[in-house]
Amino acid sequence: MENSMTSKSQSKAREHMKELERLQEKDPEFYQFLKEHDKELLAFNDEGIDEDDEIDMEDDDIDMENAEIPEDDEADASDLEKVANKAENEDKSSKNVITTEMVDSWCNSIRENAKLGAIRSLMRAFRTACHYGDDEQDESSTKFNIMSSGVFNKIMLFVLSEMDGILRSLLKLPTSGGKKETINNLMGTKQWKDHNHLVKSYLGNALHILNQMTDMEMISFTLRRLRYSSIFLTAFPSLLRRYIKVTLHFWGTGGGALPVVSFLFIRDLCIRLGSDCLDECFKGIYRAYVLNCQFVNAVKLQHIQFLGNCVIELLGVDLPIAYQHAFVFIRQLGMILREALNMRTKEAFRKVYEWKFINCLELWTGAVCAYGSEADFRPLAYPLTQIISGVARLVPTARYFPLRLRCARMLNRIASSTGTFIPVSLLLLDMLEMKELNKPPTGGAGKAVNLQSVLKVSKPTLKTRAFQEACVFSVVEELAEHLAQWSYSVAFLELSFIPAVRLRSFCKATKIERFRREMRQLIHNIQANSEFTNERRMCISFLPNDPAATTFLEAEKKSGASPLSQYVATLHQRAQQRNESLMGSSVLVGSRSSIFGNKMSEHDEDDTVNEDGAAVFNSSWFPGSDSKAKLSKEGKKKKKKKMQEKQEEAITDDVVEDLILSSDEDGSLNDTSSAGEEDEEAKSVPSKQQRKKQSTIDMPSSGNKDKAKPTLPMKKSKKRKPSTGVSKKDIHIHKKSKKRKKTN
Repeated sequence: MENSMTSKSQSKAREHMKELERLQEKDPEFYQFLKEHDKELLAFNDEGIDEDDEIDMEDDDIDMENAEIPEDDEADASDLEKVANKAENEDKSSKNVITTEMVDSWCNSIRENAKLGAIRSLMRAFRTACHYGDDEQDESSTKFNIMSSGVFNKIMLFVLSEMDGILRSLLKLPTSGGKKETINNLMGTKQWKDHNHLVKSYLGNALHILNQMTDMEMISFTLRRLRYSSIFLTAFPSLLRRYIKVTLHFWGTGGGALPVVSFLFIRDLCIRLGSDCLDECFKGIYRAYVLNCQFVNAVKLQHIQFLGNCVIELLGVDLPIAYQHAFVFIRQLGMILREALNMRTKEAFRKVYEWKFINCLELWTGAVCAYGSEADFRPLAYPLTQIISGVARLVPTARYFPLRLRCARMLNRIASSTGTFIPVSLLLLDMLEMKELNKPPTGGAGKAVNLQSVLKVSKPTLKTRAFQEACVFSVVEELAEHLAQWSYSVAFLELSFIPAVRLRSFCKATKIERFRREMRQLIHNIQANSEFTNERRMCISFLPNDPAATTFLEAEKKSGASPLSQYVATLHQRAQQRNESLMGSSVLVGSRSSIFGNKMSEHDEDDTVNEDGAAVFNSSWFPGSDSKAKLSKEGKKKKKKKMQEKQEEAITDDVVEDLILSSDEDGSLNDTSSAGEEDEEAKSVPSKQQRKKQSTIDMPSSGNKDKAKPTLPMKKSKKRKPSTGVSKKDIHIHKKSKKRKKTN
């Protein structure tokens, strides 16, 4: 049997040698490639097989000898085997351990001579560093092993800083830049066939370590360096999709400078790769924006504005493709609004009156304002205006004044950017005619209300002085902004006539003197602006439909000389001071970095990489380390608790509860469903008299002590005995009968 096994192995070895000879005759180029890169495969002979067989035979003899050991010595033999196996593993690991001297030698040989062998060794070490601590990693398959954090940091820093230039020199590409056409042309060359595995290894392992990192600065540095090599993702579509997904996650949830760095990476992909990733990037960034704008408070508001500015900037890369996606997304918002108008249920209203829907309207308003002058984006202004107007009128109650003011602000922005007239004054003047703003406040002064961070206020807040002032001042600001846009129009007198009449009626109806002062000042400026335009209108000779009407008061418009423009400037200063007093905290991301130019800033292109990298990769962090995992888990738990608390606060403020289609105190209802809901609420909530009766008459039973507790009366009273159902007359008759029995 043993001789037959050895003969079979020898015959297989000879067949393999013959196959190698045939390969040399058929494909000499491939044979030469194997000779250069894998000499061990060509140096194969049948002598090695014989030696291996002899070793196997010796091992079998040793196993037979161990089998004959008596039972008393079996434990000692097993201990000896374990010790021997540990020693062998330690010898193997010590042979494969990467030291700083090895890394320095590879780096020096790459810098001086650009040796291909050193590059391959360094890439193997980079792969080992990126996959360090993985559960699925097979120790027998790894050629190297890393034991110190210093070696890990040195490998990561050198590869991330220098590998882009090394790969470009191997592939004979320019030192920076490039588009997908250059990579498509390169994929058919010999250089790409020889070195594409190095490019894929670099990008794939870097993506793996990105998913393992938890430090924001480390992730930012890694993404900043990978941005220079993003052009190579053209050749690897699967890696491209994964990079887009990971980067969008960092953009939406990261802190510090990470959202900015992530957005710059995505924007570079869209610019350089073009149609290969535009659709996926547009869909992905809109989805990430929607996920991160579901709940809003004063702190998160600026971050959401930053995310929206990033989306708008990315849409400007290719406006024709962006228009197709924007049309689909705006149409989805219109379908949600149509369902709410048709169904008129609480669930349908809730889909419209939530932060996710309103922030999407804000996003597309910003996009239309940014690209409204372009022919590709201008047609979106009309459907978006119709949707915003429908949202403002969906539930016309005083509790949704903040939402209506937000809609009026969006309509003013669209009208200003596109130069079209939108009847915003009707939305604002309807608010002034509601009872809640005409009556004196009965709820006291109240806390200051930030109308920008809420969509709905509670019923007690409606009756406070602070809420009434915030609403009236906001209405005045938005109405003045709307009229100031047309303060240089020939038809300003006709446009401002109806608003001026309704403002005078509000002055007569309201009983609050400070509101009268505010309205008189606005009316005075409207009249002054009418005189300003009428004086110049008397001197013109063209008709209203003449194109020359567009140049009317053009010089005054540039200088802002109209009375309403000057009045609006003072209102903006007052609103800014009020918002600064309300906003106690600010977010760094979004305050300065929310506006991007067409060109990259010089700071982005500065080559201060080594200093930044040395500062980032100087810790004892390892991918997959237990201590870091525990810390990250604890951090995630804390973040989840904070997010849950914020979500609960936002839900209590934002969820649509009472959907009454008129003023909250009116009795007229336009919808039967809302009337039914109000009746149910009236039944479930008892009146004050009923509560008093229940507290004084009905006593809690022994089984429901916690559920029903009687209210204590204001004055002290004696403790009452539980009623037995016997009247006072019966008790008096019973006492008399007892006395008679005693006398008898």
